[in-house]
Parts: sequence; structure tokens; C-alpha cells
Amino acid sequence: MWQARHVAQQLAGQDVTSEIIPLASGGDTDMRPIDGSTQVGVFTKRIQEAVLNGEADVAVHSLKDLPTEADPRLLLAAVPPRESVRDCLLWSGGQLIDWIRDLPLGSRVGTGSRRRAAQLRARRPDLQVLPIRGNVQTRLEKLDAGDYDAIVLAEAGLLRLQLEGLPHLPLSTTVMLPAPGQGALGVEVRCDDEQAAELVTRLDDPATRAAVTAERTLLAALQGGCLAPIAALATVQRDAGRTEETVGQHPAETIGERPTATITLAATITLAAEVLSLDGSGRISAIRMAELTQPWQSIATQLGESVCQQLIEMGALELIRESREPG
Repeated sequence: MWQARHVAQQLAGQDVTSEIIPLASGGDTDMRPIDGSTQVGVFTKRIQEAVLNGEADVAVHSLKDLPTEADPRLLLAAVPPRESVRDCLLWSGGQLIDWIRDLPLGSRVGTGSRRRAAQLRARRPDLQVLPIRGNVQTRLEKLDAGDYDAIVLAEAGLLRLQLEGLPHLPLSTTVMLPAPGQGALGVEVRCDDEQAAELVTRLDDPATRAAVTAERTLLAALQGGCLAPIAALATVQRDAGRTEETVGQHPAETIGERPTATITLAATITLAAEVLSLDGSGRISAIRMAELTQPWQSIATQLGESVCQQLIEMGALELIRESREPG
């Protein structure tokens, strides 16, 4: 609900009124661990259906949950500015400064992410990494009840729910690289709804969209879906002293006869990615950068494809194939 309210507030800042329609996705009600039998889009399908059947005009998703295979009837009209991309560790007691060093031997750590589980095992093979499902509050209650010694959550979730005051340890992206799209929202409308697209595209942030385009292109090219332990983070660094004006090739340009949007974006984009085995014993990583100039989206796509190819040449597909097997 937070993310829907956030987008509604952003639209209100553009003098656009809206109404929030609460919906529950399959991922919200199914508490079974995510494994090879889990359907792609478990967190997004119901919300997309609401837009397609006319219950709603706009769908708001956590972008890391949105399948990379786009529904041709829907348009990703906006990716607003990104929140924190980091994961964080919450624990049940004692001072924790460095989780790799200080987390007690054999600690029970809960996570609903195969990526996080693999990264935890890669750095601390002694940990008991256990599945956990439910919203942030449900997971915190399970931690307080003693079901786990620690849990790993996206820092963005704590910030959005104003829970940053809880004892937690942000994990550096050099230690735990995030999921593609983590910390970002994706706002969808029907492709034939020109009015909704016109209003929603005002919320789009070019730098954030460039970053997540590179990350999601990589994920799609690897065909990893939400099950494989794949991590990726693209960062955009605006270049000081450069004033190049770029015309962004925005997907929404194809709707109606609206003119293309002009953006100023002279920058470099860097994409770091890694693929892990489920037990954390295998790990393949790559990093590349590119000048982010006209057309920015094409360059971000090419960067994602090039890093994907580098990972494939290093044997990433075998790790992904193993991770997709049920159980």
C-alpha cells in the first residue's frame, strides 16, 4: 500500500487526483517458500489484471517483482527516483558492527530471496539460512518471536515504512549486491490509455530508468526470472562540466502524437552483476561501464546485454540452470 500512496502523492504534486484500490497478490497470501515451482509474476499478476480489466487505471509495483517479459497490453510508463538499493540485516540481540565477523556461529537467518540466501552462504557457510515469507511487519514479528536470530530485508522497505529506527545493519553493495530493480518502483498503464500515460510519465526519472533498464535487460537475457540467484546494480554518475542535451527514446513516445521528451543527461553508467549457485559455493561476477549519451535507453540496453554475454562466457548459464530445478 505504501508504494501506491507514494505514487498517488507524486501525482497530486502534478495536480492529478487519484483513488487507491487495495488488492492482494498471490505472493501476499501464499506463504510457501519461493522455489523452482513458484510462478513468475506471483506478486504482480493480480495488479496487472486489475488495470487490464478496467478496475484501475494505474498499476504500481516493486520493480524487482515485475517480470522482465512485458505484457504487450501494458506500458511501463514511469520509473520514479529510486530509494536505497541496499539490503540490511536485523537481529534479535547484541551489538553487531560487522555481520561477517560478529554474527554468531550457526545463526538462523531468515530470507525469502534465493539471491540473498546464496550470498549469505557464500560469505558465511556456517549460517542456517531459512525461508521466511510475509510483509515486513510479519517478518519482524517472527524475528521477535525467536523463530530467527536475524533476518535480511531491503533497506528501502524500512525507509518507506519509517522503520529505520529499528536496530539494523545496512549491507554494503560490495558485499551483497542487490536484485535487479531493487529499491525502484514501476508504474504501468494500459497501452491504449493515452490520458493515463500522459499523466504518469511525468513521474519518470531518466537516470533511474537507465539504471534499471540495464539491470532488467541483463536479467531477461540470462532468463533467470525471480528464482535464480542473480544480482545486478547499475549506477549513473552525472559528469561534472558536461552539458550535453540528450533526447531520450522513451517507450511512451509511441503513444499517440505526443512529442518526444527532451532530457539533459551527460553521464556514465556502470553495471555490476553476479550469478551464484544456490549453496553459494559458485560465484561469477562482471562489471562494465559506458558513456550514457543519446539514445540513453539503447545504451543501457546494450550495456546489460554485454555484461550478460560476459557472464555467459564465464559459465553463468550452468549455475542458473541448476537454480531453476524444483526443490
